[in-house]
Amino acid sequence: MALGLAALVLVIGIAAARSDSDWVSPGVLILPILAGGLLLWPRALLILFGIAAAMLGYDWAEGKAGPGIAATIVITAAFAYVFARTRAKVGLQGLRGDHMLVELRDRIRTQSEIPDLPDGWHSVSVLKPAGGSSFGGDFLVSSCDGKVLELALVDVAGKGIDAGTRALLLSGAFGSLLGSVPQSEFLQACNAYLRRGGLLEGFVTAVHLSLDLANGEFVIASAGHPPAAQFEAGSGRWRLTAARGIVLGVVSDLRSRPERGQLRPGDALMLYTDGLVEAPGMDIDAGIDRLLGEADRLIASGFGLGAPKLVQNMQKAGQHSDDCALALIWRS
Repeated sequence: MALGLAALVLVIGIAAARSDSDWVSPGVLILPILAGGLLLWPRALLILFGIAAAMLGYDWAEGKAGPGIAATIVITAAFAYVFARTRAKVGLQGLRGDHMLVELRDRIRTQSEIPDLPDGWHSVSVLKPAGGSSFGGDFLVSSCDGKVLELALVDVAGKGIDAGTRALLLSGAFGSLLGSVPQSEFLQACNAYLRRGGLLEGFVTAVHLSLDLANGEFVIASAGHPPAAQFEAGSGRWRLTAARGIVLGVVSDLRSRPERGQLRPGDALMLYTDGLVEAPGMDIDAGIDRLLGEADRLIASGFGLGAPKLVQNMQKAGQHSDDCALALIWRS
């Protein structure tokens, strides 16, 4: 590739000096320089720059190049070199890095999908990273053996790509722990993992749900997470669960106060992250009240179809951009 680009630079440089065609000019040297920034290692790219500089000097001597063209080529070469150095740091050239990120994004989205549930049970999940990014600090992991559904909604401090890199590290670890340790020990195991690694900046909150799909009994535990909400079809109202706990990774002895309950036909359980209810200058309790008010509309429109609209309405009302996630499980 380096030899081919070098030959192309020589051809363009000589042709620009010898030809009177408008299609060939020293400015065309920008194309192999950009290609080199994408495809070559920095050392090979510097050699290509040397050849391009020689051809530019030759065209200048022939009166075919001026200061404007020269400055443009130099600036383009500088950007191409920075681009090549950035990709070389991770050992990837060309479009391989982009392909890897796309694959990671797709894997996270697949992992965040709640498994198929038995007849009579339904679920939907919505994840919205901040700023339209493909990666965010909120993620969902779940496991279902046909009898018990375990689900954890996790919020890593920060938002967008910065939090997304830490969420990538945790999603695989927490997903492996889910279903592998007793449900009463899941948050403690996650806390021990964070304490042992010591690699994450900031805090991590999580809410864990264990749901018996035979009788609807559930246990929900929280680690510094906003309270989950349960819709009771009998009263037609949403209520906040009382599960509380300390954020993950802060203390070695994690203490949480789980809540037990039951989902009857028509009932629903809603888990969400603070990005959905927080806004600058507004108390989080007011945001939760607004969420429950918006959730009342789901009863008429349907939980599955209304959940994405609920997230969209909450983001508009909050007038801010933050990672947010929502998971809904209901029984028909």
